[in-house]
Amino acid sequence: MTAHEKYMQRCLQLAQNGLGTTYPNPLVGSVIVSDTDEILGEGWHKKSGEPHAEVNAVLDAEQKGCNESAFAKAVLYVNLEPCSHTGKTPACATMIIKKGFKKVVIGTLDPHDKVAGKGIAMLEAAGIEVSAGVLEQECNELNRRFFTFHKKQRPYIILKWAETSDGFIAPTQKDEQKPIWITNKHSRQLAHRLRAEENAILVGAKTVLHDNPSLTCRDWKGIHPTRVVLDSRNSISADFKVMDSAAPTLKLDHSSTDVDEILHELYKNGLQSVIIEGGTATIQAFIDAQLWDEAYQFMGTEVLFYQGLKAPVLKGNYHIKERKTIKKDVLKIYRNA
Repeated sequence: MTAHEKYMQRCLQLAQNGLGTTYPNPLVGSVIVSDTDEILGEGWHKKSGEPHAEVNAVLDAEQKGCNESAFAKAVLYVNLEPCSHTGKTPACATMIIKKGFKKVVIGTLDPHDKVAGKGIAMLEAAGIEVSAGVLEQECNELNRRFFTFHKKQRPYIILKWAETSDGFIAPTQKDEQKPIWITNKHSRQLAHRLRAEENAILVGAKTVLHDNPSLTCRDWKGIHPTRVVLDSRNSISADFKVMDSAAPTLKLDHSSTDVDEILHELYKNGLQSVIIEGGTATIQAFIDAQLWDEAYQFMGTEVLFYQGLKAPVLKGNYHIKERKTIKKDVLKIYRNA
């Protein structure tokens, strides 16, 4: 691993700290390294409206006594192209120029139409040496939600369900209007962490009517996702949990077969990622349309239904990215090629 790759890897580690809190902004980390290979400052973007990673790295270095003479001999690393426009915060490219940096190393370009090469152009016009494309694949992977949203004009789509070892997600009949837990508490906590990391969570009306779920990340500290309910028959009343004030809720007048229209609505509402959590018909509609990016299949081993609602079935060109055991449960994470 080269020195550039080592420090870019550190940028990625720092950026990961912002997962779930930076929407609609991307995940960005930054490291400032001296000419003697010493880290002078580090930072990451923590929340939309707050300072960007490069600013936090500079502030960290300045608190340690660095000034413009030190920055002139240092290298600033950042996993995403510095912004060139003023939004909720000033342009990072302008700040980098003012602080006197002479060299900047970038992981990948920003696909946002307000940046898209303009940040690099500003730096180079100011006489700063710019190197781009360091660990580019890893940098693109980290911001796959942000990149999908801006390049494909749709959210990054994650399918998620829990099924019994005999292939069902629900029994034929239920006595109560609440979920029946197939997996253990550790798997459920992981599922709630996933909710805290993503921008939205979507279910069909039948799931709400049968289970009355909250769709929050109450078992994990984080920001609740926007709840999206498909309700083409206007059957979800205000007394259901998804309509309470715990999190924002978006009701769409669409059925699960209207996949393109659903994604267009989510895009219009600025939702960069969405978990499709139920039920089978809704999840299967996205599978059949080949409009999904990841899938989380939780399999419980201690509950059997013998008959009931069958679990979704993946099809097409996909692969298992990861397989893990959570106590006795099994989790398989798939990627759609």
